Amino acid sequence: MTVVDTQIERRLEQLHIWGPYALLGVSTVLAVVSADLMDGPAEWYTAGALVTAAIVLQVWWHGTRHRRADRGRSPSRAGTAYYAVRWAIAFGLTWINPFFAFYAATGYMDADELIPGRWRRLGLFASAVTVAGAQVGGLPVSSTAQWLGFAGLLVVNFGLQAFVAHITEQEEQRSRERASTIEALQQALDENAALHAQLLVQAREAGIADERRRLAAEIHDTLAQGLTGIIAQLQVVVNTPDEKQAREHVHRAMDLARHSLGEARRSVHNLAPVALEHDGLPQALKNTVADWRERTGVRAEFTVTGATEQLHDEVSATLLRIAQEALSNASRHAGAGRLGVTLTFLGDEVILDIRDDGVGFDPLALPPRTRAGGFGLDGMRARAERIAGSLTVESEPGHGTALSARVPLVRHDR
Repeated sequence: MTVVDTQIERRLEQLHIWGPYALLGVSTVLAVVSADLMDGPAEWYTAGALVTAAIVLQVWWHGTRHRRADRGRSPSRAGTAYYAVRWAIAFGLTWINPFFAFYAATGYMDADELIPGRWRRLGLFASAVTVAGAQVGGLPVSSTAQWLGFAGLLVVNFGLQAFVAHITEQEEQRSRERASTIEALQQALDENAALHAQLLVQAREAGIADERRRLAAEIHDTLAQGLTGIIAQLQVVVNTPDEKQAREHVHRAMDLARHSLGEARRSVHNLAPVALEHDGLPQALKNTVADWRERTGVRAEFTVTGATEQLHDEVSATLLRIAQEALSNASRHAGAGRLGVTLTFLGDEVILDIRDDGVGFDPLALPPRTRAGGFGLDGMRARAERIAGSLTVESEPGHGTALSARVPLVRHDR
């Protein structure tokens, strides 16, 4: 509620409290001035008693309103009783002197506040009877002309008040609807705020989970693969009697250890792979394939097709990691005699194809990843999808494997 609304409410409250006193006072003064309209001391005493009763009634109601202030101003039985008694006093005073119709008009002011529902119209009609009687010269009505005038004035008085009451009720209904709408909007805002907070928590948890998966994949692609290579080299050292050959494999194991250490440090800091530190993706893939060929003794070739472009660091790192994982899987599982890696630039996307002539497998019969296992196809697919790409695998037992990763061509930030 605005300040203006509060001021209006306060003024209406004051009008309802002091209005009856003021109208009763005006009516009493006019009745005294028009003393010739009153017959004898009996009517004077009766009028005096009724005025006193009206003041006592008003004082009582003022106290009742004050006690009921915390329960609002809605119609009640007490309000209806107050209205009826006040109307009876006003009717009696107007019967004695028509100028007391000013006090009777009080019934027009607060019928909507005191009388509930359909009974409100009856209260307005009763007040209109008293006022119309005073307007035709006072009650009781004696002549036919007065009866006609009374009927016409009653229709006009009641019609106007009924129309005003109808407009007031409509405005009250609109006010209640606005209040209900505001309450619903506030509730929706509160719910949205709670939902927003919940989404922030979920986004944070999802970000943490994604970062954990990323670090796990990075560690798998660096430390795990590096340690696997080191173990393979050391196993050769253990099993060979040739000191020169053993020394050569020891040096390879040391190189792998240094390389893996550098990769691990950069992975923790979310930097690009070591192979991309000084070279673009084509050269990094060429070096990776050459190192793999030297370690495994498998014939491996690397080819670039299309117009080569400098790719975004994240795209280059993703494709290099996929290639490293695919080569690691091929060395451990494929038993291939030949392997080919092709990097294709197609203008709006980049395609990495890796094919081997190994033993192959059934993609639908892969066992679930265990705690001791690698990230494998799931990890490669997750890497591609993270940058809006995709990964497809074609393989069958005895016919080799073809892996293809397609990602958007995002150029290097300049």
